[in-house]
Amino acid sequence: MPAIDPADFARTMAHVPTPVTIVTTLDSTGQRWGFTASSFSSLSLTPPLVLVCPAKTASCHDAFTTTDRFLVNVLASRHAPVAAAFARSGHDKFTNSPMEPCELGLPGLPDATARIACTLHDVLDGGDHSILIGRVESVQAGGAEPLVYYNRLFTSPALTPALTP
Repeated sequence: MPAIDPADFARTMAHVPTPVTIVTTLDSTGQRWGFTASSFSSLSLTPPLVLVCPAKTASCHDAFTTTDRFLVNVLASRHAPVAAAFARSGHDKFTNSPMEPCELGLPGLPDATARIACTLHDVLDGGDHSILIGRVESVQAGGAEPLVYYNRLFTSPALTPALTP
């Protein structure tokens, strides 16, 4: 079987809608770290586990792979500007952001669609990303319309009733 062209793979995966999250932590000195992630998923109900995948090239990578806890903020549709700010590197992402201390004392969005506070359970290799597995310690659901990443754009899903299986 021929190798998959990385550009073809990336273009195809852009057509898979994903939730937009901002993942935050504090390092041992108290410095705040955060990044925008669309690679987030639930993993297990028993025990409650989630996964999120930071790029190994991200300036915050070491902070997240060595932390003891992190907070996943699932963004609401109105948070697209915050998602864009946390997706860029090379600036203080927390200046002028709506983040404030939330679960586990970590920076969070009080009006997020959901917040999932985790302790670090494991870190696995995922190619050019690391796979952070978090053990869920607390959850908070806000219920606002979610922000979705689709075809390399932040968008909102069409929230129409779907057929049930």
